Amino acid sequence: MNLQQYRQVKKMIKRFCANYQDGYCLPLDDGEPCVCVQSISFHICCNYFRKAVLPNSPSLEAQLLNQDMIFYCMDCNKPFIPTSKRNNQKYCAECAKRRHRRSAAESLARARRKC
Repeated sequence: MNLQQYRQVKKMIKRFCANYQDGYCLPLDDGEPCVCVQSISFHICCNYFRKAVLPNSPSLEAQLLNQDMIFYCMDCNKPFIPTSKRNNQKYCAECAKRRHRRSAAESLARARRKC
């Protein structure tokens, strides 16, 4: 995990983690406050973070967990995890939706011109 990814992880922990409170991890608290291990580590060591918090950012999840499954969008160049089982996806979900709308509009325009 590089510094930029680490900063994104810390922001996500503070925003989405239900076990994080004032810099401490509630499940590790057995009478004495314990610092959130994930917020001070450059490695993913918290299972709750991996399963519940990290999926909120698919691109970061792809970068951290699925190094071999990272695809980059041909339009915006953002990393994404392909949803196609054949792994031939070229665009992220946002760009794919935009391209689909554009091609549908062009198809309708061609059909109107023929009439």
